[in-house]
Amino acid sequence: MKLLRHSVLLLAVVASVALSAAEDLTKLTLAEASAMIRSGKVTSVQLTEACLARIDTYNDKLDAFITVMKAQALAQARALDAEQKSGKFRGPLHGVPIALKDNVDTANARTTGGSALFADRVPATDATIVTRLVAAGAVIIGKTNLQEFAMGGGETSFYGPARNPWNLAHNTGGSSAGSGAAISAFLAYGAIGTDTGGSIRMPASFSGIVGIKPTYGLVPIRGIIPLRVSMDHAGPMTRTVEDAAIMLNVLAGYDKLDITSVDHPAEDYVAALKQPVSGFKLGLPYGYFDHLDPEVKAAFEAAIVVLNKITAGSIEMSLPPAVRPLAGGAETIAWHEAYVKSSANLYMLPERRRLEALAKDGGGTASDYVKGMWENQLLRRTVDDAFTTAGVDLVVVPTHRILPPLLDDLIKKAYDVKQTDPAVTSNCSPFNIFGLPSISIPCGFSKDGLPIGLMISGPHFSDGKVLALAAAYEKATEWHKRQPPLTPETPKPAVIKGT
Repeated sequence: MKLLRHSVLLLAVVASVALSAAEDLTKLTLAEASAMIRSGKVTSVQLTEACLARIDTYNDKLDAFITVMKAQALAQARALDAEQKSGKFRGPLHGVPIALKDNVDTANARTTGGSALFADRVPATDATIVTRLVAAGAVIIGKTNLQEFAMGGGETSFYGPARNPWNLAHNTGGSSAGSGAAISAFLAYGAIGTDTGGSIRMPASFSGIVGIKPTYGLVPIRGIIPLRVSMDHAGPMTRTVEDAAIMLNVLAGYDKLDITSVDHPAEDYVAALKQPVSGFKLGLPYGYFDHLDPEVKAAFEAAIVVLNKITAGSIEMSLPPAVRPLAGGAETIAWHEAYVKSSANLYMLPERRRLEALAKDGGGTASDYVKGMWENQLLRRTVDDAFTTAGVDLVVVPTHRILPPLLDDLIKKAYDVKQTDPAVTSNCSPFNIFGLPSISIPCGFSKDGLPIGLMISGPHFSDGKVLALAAAYEKATEWHKRQPPLTPETPKPAVIKGT
């Protein structure tokens, strides 16, 4: 009997050690995981199994993934390990588990857009960026949750709203809510987000991670369910700036069949991190600091003190008014119109109301739409002049003006038919209108432990400079090292049902 008890105890200890080892693997940065694979200290299968085990433990609490691609991911990992043994190494993403927002088409797995409308939709081909990730050796571990068809802040999805790992009652930001939660909670080493009005940077801010919206057209969006093509971007969400640069090296590049793609000379964004930032002059644009939550204001002011020490300092300056092009809803309804006519009942109620309203008036007149696009194209051609005129290299602002709100509050607003236009709470949208590169990085936490984000933006194709300053700030601070207080015992609070 004693021997049996001893054996049971020993097995429990072994299991605990194995679990701890797997936990340690998931806490690696993407760069660290890549280095360990290349050196042979760990295999892709081990990394993938560690992430899958953590997903199994935490996804029910977070609702971060809509689809977990366990069998495909392990098959990929085994094949990549075999390549490694034969002497073939594809690059820094070789064997590293990466998650995709579930509006990014995958030929071997469903792409739902967070909607019942596409609950069983399996695309015929991969999105361009998926082809690039797979060619670079990334293991696609699953598809992450999002606001239905990326139409908002992450509070309405057919699969339930993703939860904030720092407090499960709070919003993770959207629409790339699941990607933010997955990276913050160590369920993958990197993820893809999409960003039409802040949908990479807002969840990065609320989740305490890094998210970059590259220059418009730098990363192809072909094969991604569109929201508003003239504003849509795709980019990496990671735990460090270096990890984001590693992913951007793979994602960036011209796609002739993508009407938004720009033929820009290839750059090495990892190498760009090494450039000195001491000569960078920073701009503080008027109008981006109104109505800040006091804790956001304090965190941002502390961040500016750090930035002023590592750069040539900061000055106040002006950016052009960021006015959304007229009749922009025409782009959204152009894609959804047939589905709204045939299957409106399959949309979530808030999105259905919006789309039916757009379908009723066509999203605005054709004349207004054309004039709006002309104005936006001129704005994008001239916005870089504001940096030159002010004598600044980059601008810095709070990513969000508020702290992560409660999911219940957002759900109530989403289903309120009498809701008025909300107050401006994000600084992200103007940089979609401008088409400029923008990154959000952690710069502090509220007294209740909720993350606060700092956004750095620059002229067109200054992505390398943006990353360099973000990396320098990250190195000078410790915010990115904090981890959510999430355990298997953390209770998952109920949220209200929209009506």
